[in-house]
Parts: sequence; C-alpha cells; structure tokens
Amino acid sequence: MTFDEFKALIDDMRRALSSVVRGQDRVIDLTLIALLSRGHVLLEGPPGTAKTLLARTFAQAVDLEFNRVQFTPDLMPGDVLGANIFDFEKRSFTLTKGPIFTDILLGDEINRAPPKTQAALLQAMNEHQATIDGIDHQLGDFFTVIATQNPIEQQGTYPLPEAQLDRFLFKIEMDFVDEAAEIDIILNPAQTPIQNAAQNKALSKANLIAGRELVAQVTLEPKIAEYTVRLVRATRNHGDFIAGASTRAAVALANAARAAAALDGRAYVIPDDVKGLAIPTLMHRVVLAPAAEIEGRESKTLIEALVAQIEIPR
Repeated sequence: MTFDEFKALIDDMRRALSSVVRGQDRVIDLTLIALLSRGHVLLEGPPGTAKTLLARTFAQAVDLEFNRVQFTPDLMPGDVLGANIFDFEKRSFTLTKGPIFTDILLGDEINRAPPKTQAALLQAMNEHQATIDGIDHQLGDFFTVIATQNPIEQQGTYPLPEAQLDRFLFKIEMDFVDEAAEIDIILNPAQTPIQNAAQNKALSKANLIAGRELVAQVTLEPKIAEYTVRLVRATRNHGDFIAGASTRAAVALANAARAAAALDGRAYVIPDDVKGLAIPTLMHRVVLAPAAEIEGRESKTLIEALVAQIEIPR
C-alpha cells in the first residue's frame, strides 16, 4: 500500500465517521492518529457531546470488536478484567473474561471508579496484557482504550493519577459543536448511526495493519526530533509546573506526528505535525504548581504559550 492509497482510505473513513459524529472533525482525526500509533484517548467534555457515540461508531467503522464499561464507585477490578470462577461440573476453575478483552474498550466516566479499579487498566494500557490470579493473558494488537470523563460534575469522582494519565496518548477536549452543525443534527437526525457506520466501513483490519506499517516507515529527521524534545523538556523547566512531561510523552508525540503525516499522505514529518499535536499530547502529562492553580492558570494555555515560544526548525 502506498501513502496516497492509504490517504484515500483515510479520507473515506473520515467521511463515514463525520456522517454520524457531525461537527467533530478534529476529534475524529485525533482518534484516528491514536489508533494508528497504538495510543489511548481520554475524551473530556460535558454530557451530550457525542463522546460515547464517537467510540461506538469508530469501532463499527473500522470493523473492530467493541466493549463498554460504565465506571461507577462500586465497580471492582474483576468487573473489568474478569475472574476465575469454579465450575462445579468440571471441578476446576474457568476464566470468565471481562470486557477488557476486546479491540476498543470504552471506559465511560472513568473518573467515577475508585483508584483500585482504575489501576486495573494500567498494565493493560501499557503492556497489552492483563494478569489474573498470577497468569498473564494477552490482549489483541488493536486494544485501544477510549475513556470519557465529565469536567463539570466532580461529586463522587476520583481524579486520575499521573501514572494513568501518562498512559493516554491524547487528552481531547470535546466541546459542543458549532451552531450550523447543531442545526444539521436536529434537521437530519441519523436514525441508525451505528448501522450506517458499519455499512460505510473504510478500514479493514488488514488495511489498518498496513497503515501502521506505513506509519513506521515515516521519516522523522533529527532536527524535528530535537524540536520535539525541546517542547517536552520546556515543560520540565516551567515555573508553573511542579512536574513536566516524561520521556514517554516525547516518544508518544513523535509517534503521533508520524501517524499524522501518514494520514496526510506524506512519508515524512514536518514541524507542523509536532506543533499541532503538542497540546493534546502534553496538557494532561504536566502537574500545575499550587500557586498557578490558585491564580486560575490552565495547563493547556501554558503549553500553548510554550509552543509559541520555541523556535520551529527550518
């Protein structure tokens, strides 16, 4: 498969997704980049902004298996991973796999689960395997977590720890669509959005594998790698952050930039690929200093300023 052929497939995929999840083109592109670069996505937005619809439609349109977990304060790790249950007829334990054994896992309102249950996802997101009763069980190559959280309602929630936030490639702020898109949604509601997406599949698993192979072939020149590292290191030397982005963040940003280039039909990364992905890649990986929080500063705004300050390679 060539880069031009892959771009044509991606354009078909974009059209299939945007016909269902309307007015969220940027979010669709970031989710496609995450899938191609084997990353996980944290969607943050108020209720009714199509976060769940995006995950379900995405899985259908790419022909991947899909499971959903509604996170609640009483959810236990076994409810996510599964458990060995004794079979009285066979007189032995049988593994009952949990919803984590899938391709795309939607973790709805992930911040409503207690830390112990949230931690059940750490190994799976980083190593693509789950350990149950001391035995490792492999997850598929396509395993991707799309988690959602509501930034408005904080009662009964548990903030995600930094170690878990670092597992997400992107944090995407999913806001309400613009007025024209909202009118279109009302006038032309999709009767069967999931089925419509399934009928418009553009990426088979074989094409997705081929796309990932193309991403691995995308050239990242040393000067762009240096630019990527300077962006990440700048967060560590910023007075408003008590903790900056990790080396994992630099690797994630570089991989995402390669995927963005492939989506655009290019075999090489340009500085704009890195610059355009810096905010969703880094803003959840930094920790604000208490003084900055009191003064009402936000990680996103501070990183935007950093990106504007750092010289782009020519």
